Amino acid sequence: MYFNLKKRVMLYFEEVFTIMATVLLVPMLIATALDGLLAGASLDQSIKQLPARHRLGLVAFSAYSRAADLGNGILWYAILGVGAALFTVVAGVIALLANLPSMETFPVLLAAILSVLHSLVTTQAAPTNFSQRKVADDEDALVAVFNRFEKWQTLRVTLQVVTFLAMIWAIFVLY
Repeated sequence: MYFNLKKRVMLYFEEVFTIMATVLLVPMLIATALDGLLAGASLDQSIKQLPARHRLGLVAFSAYSRAADLGNGILWYAILGVGAALFTVVAGVIALLANLPSMETFPVLLAAILSVLHSLVTTQAAPTNFSQRKVADDEDALVAVFNRFEKWQTLRVTLQVVTFLAMIWAIFVLY
């Protein structure tokens, strides 16, 4: 009788674990995809776009940035940044609620924390980039704007890439 009850309890917990793992998989996959897109877009800006200001000249680069990043880019970056952070945090919360072993939830929780941090850094980077609108033809002022933005962007891209890597790690650990 005891062994039969023990077997039932074990089967129940295996079933609950399977359900929670399945519920967690969908937001994790969406978060990982969005985190990857966000990291890629951010790397593009840091590696290709920002350095181009030295070749184009600041006034010309600012015109491009206002047309691209501060034009259609606003909606694109907002959806991508908020969506990635939201799904990553949701995956972290579900992982906590699933009561999985701490070593299995650590990468997801790390990614969730990094998402919050990248969002906080964005609260500094985005207004800095927007400030170029006020000084569009003032090359000296643009130097200060883009240098300050580059510092925030470097921190942000680092957090976004590490978030993406943490989500990949989480998928391998959990599945």
